[in-house]
Amino acid sequence: MVSRTRKRIGIIGGGLGGLASACTLAARGHDVTLFDKNDWVGGKAAVLEGKGFRFDMGPTILTLPSVLRRIFAEAGHKLEDRLNLVRLDPQWRCFYQDGTFLDLMENVQTMVEKIRGMDPKSAEGYQKFQDLSKRLNRISQKFFFWKSIGSLWDMFSFKDSMNLSMLGDVMSMRPVSTVAATVRKYVPDERVAQMLDHFTQYVGSSPYGSPAVLCGIAHMQTDEGVWYPMGGTREVPKALAKLAGELGVTIHCGVEVTRIEQDGAGRASGVVESGGTKHAFDIVVSNSDTVRTHRELLAAGRAAERFEGRRGYEPACSGVVLYLGLNKRYDHIAHHDFVFSRDAEEEFDAIYNRGEPAPDPTCYVCAPAVTDPSVAPPGGEALYVLVHTPYLRPHHNWNEMLPKYREVILNKLETTGGMKGIRDRIVFEGSLTPQGIHDRYRVLNGAIYGLASHGRLFGAFKPANRSPDVPGLYLAGGSAHPGPGMPMALMSGWIAGDTVDQDVNGPMPVQA
Repeated sequence: MVSRTRKRIGIIGGGLGGLASACTLAARGHDVTLFDKNDWVGGKAAVLEGKGFRFDMGPTILTLPSVLRRIFAEAGHKLEDRLNLVRLDPQWRCFYQDGTFLDLMENVQTMVEKIRGMDPKSAEGYQKFQDLSKRLNRISQKFFFWKSIGSLWDMFSFKDSMNLSMLGDVMSMRPVSTVAATVRKYVPDERVAQMLDHFTQYVGSSPYGSPAVLCGIAHMQTDEGVWYPMGGTREVPKALAKLAGELGVTIHCGVEVTRIEQDGAGRASGVVESGGTKHAFDIVVSNSDTVRTHRELLAAGRAAERFEGRRGYEPACSGVVLYLGLNKRYDHIAHHDFVFSRDAEEEFDAIYNRGEPAPDPTCYVCAPAVTDPSVAPPGGEALYVLVHTPYLRPHHNWNEMLPKYREVILNKLETTGGMKGIRDRIVFEGSLTPQGIHDRYRVLNGAIYGLASHGRLFGAFKPANRSPDVPGLYLAGGSAHPGPGMPMALMSGWIAGDTVDQDVNGPMPVQA
């Protein structure tokens, strides 16, 4: 076996990206130390418990299990031996203002027939949209995923650009169109269009401002399915942390890193704790928000200036989450549900253009007791309700805004979602606001999903995993390439780890 160099690597942040990096690097023989300011690892994939109810506080939808499968395979383990995953179909149930509902099914042909009952033209268009989505996903897998990418120019070599097939792929990306325009080209029925719009909500962005290439998310979901880890999505970071420990990773919880050290040449050389303790490393991986990493963890200087000047990074949306323990569940809702707004343009204009909560919002509702009764007392429900809101603005005071917006949300669930008498069923309640998200997770302006994916040509691009500004610094997590959402944050961590190892040791040898 070829001898491989072992490096001392410090990881800032034990979110999904940081854990994925830690497992990947440790599996390849590196000496890894991970720091997290919280008393737990997993970042937003935390848990809230009370009165017999258990809530996943952050991500609740697991897609692309192939990403987790690759991470566990780094250490020679099978995903199925580490997590008990249940496939969900329907993937979502959609409720509309006019009283209709529509189930999003995994099988495309089944879905076509369901849509045909609503609008025959949209049924045929859905099939064509899925064909486009499949091609866009193939392009993403070929040029975009599994490697450090920071711009369009990183995706294609000059040699490739002279290839007619590759040029055809570029044009398939519909570089001058948006998600919303592309969806409505194929699907005229506004209800079906709203359903397809909301794939961009995985990345916290408006379909009216996001590039059409993000339509590829639809095929990712129909291809690999929607899954629930028994015990909740919190089981994912628990399984990764256990694997990291088995691989020899040192994990320090309750330790806040306040500075990334740089040597005389500007190379990342270690980290400093809030108490002043220094740790020397050969390489640093930051799983902290990329903008805040440069603004707060690096000394003010040219590196931070170059990062800020490269592109005007915009925070993605934030959100209000209600954690509602119900003494009786609603039988008409599925595990995952969308209770849609009356007007998609009005909703997204409020959130992304005017910077105000939507007057009539879409509510994402997770009701996991139908799959996992352990989340609530018998007959009850641990209802998770997420409504996207703008990222924090200076005039937002969520201590004052939350009580009124809570009523807007509950009224929406009662009227469009059919959850009559929901207030009378609530026996436990918790909440999280944009201000709480900002304070708890140290993300930019309370943005749940890191950086927005707005811009028709460059919107899909996030900061590359290998920092172009600070040698020895690598970036992971939802605000680094390839972006936010559970599978993408995990992929980001794997890419950061793989890029570090390839920079140190060259490509992994091919197994015979």
